[in-house]
Amino acid sequence: MAYHITDECIACGSCLGECATDAIAEGDIYTIDADTCIDCGACADVCPTGAILAE
Repeated sequence: MAYHITDECIACGSCLGECATDAIAEGDIYTIDADTCIDCGACADVCPTGAILAE
């Protein structure tokens, strides 16, 4: 099960450097490619708004 980013995302970039597989893409809100995500949770651990959730 991949993680996903909710509308609570403030596009701060904290998660980008934490993703071991570069599954996170920048945008108005960031997105996670479910096929690339390895479900490690590193991105969710650093998200200041709690916008990254396991599906």
